[in-house]
Amino acid sequence: MASIRPITVYGEPVLHRRAAEVEVIDDEIRELIEDMYVTQDAAHGVGLAASQVGVGLRIFTWTFPDSGDAPNVGHVINPVLTHLDKAPREDPHPDEHTEGCLSVPGLGFPLQRPTRVRLSGQRVDGEMFEFEAEGWFARIMQHEYDHLNGTLYVNRLEGKWQRRWKRAQRAERLNVPGVTWLPGTDEDPFGHDADDHADHEHGPDGDHGDDEA
Repeated sequence: MASIRPITVYGEPVLHRRAAEVEVIDDEIRELIEDMYVTQDAAHGVGLAASQVGVGLRIFTWTFPDSGDAPNVGHVINPVLTHLDKAPREDPHPDEHTEGCLSVPGLGFPLQRPTRVRLSGQRVDGEMFEFEAEGWFARIMQHEYDHLNGTLYVNRLEGKWQRRWKRAQRAERLNVPGVTWLPGTDEDPFGHDADDHADHEHGPDGDHGDDEA
């Protein structure tokens, strides 16, 4: 039976290392993916990387209703992501580009990203797949793929948003390792109600117009 796993917070070293390739898809991997789905749902997130539950493997899950031809609930093992355009050059707008992250609880900052990507990889049944994503779904794919390379969205912030993140990081002591929170048990850091689900208006990882991944 799938179980909810604790979510690692920013200071945990596993979040800052490149995740390892999955060599064999076995019962342990299948159990991990099932646990990730229920953990993501309990946390009201739209995406979750394995490193966010303390496992340094190249796997992530997602749930997003506006996913076009791609599955709106899905997972990928050993993904490869390709940018199909470049991030806009203008400053990000807080009402349009704010992301959040389950591993940076309670915070959200705006970030420009490319608007179209291609994702390929493998499903737990061994089937290979590929699709293109755009808009907020593309943002989710990039957010989760970054996690697998040891990069959190806050590490990509620039200018005043980077300065605000640094202040918040110090104030919240987010560099401390060993901190986790348990969805469905601990107080929700983004203020979701118990009946909320991950079908948010926008995409990734709230109340800021952002979703959590």
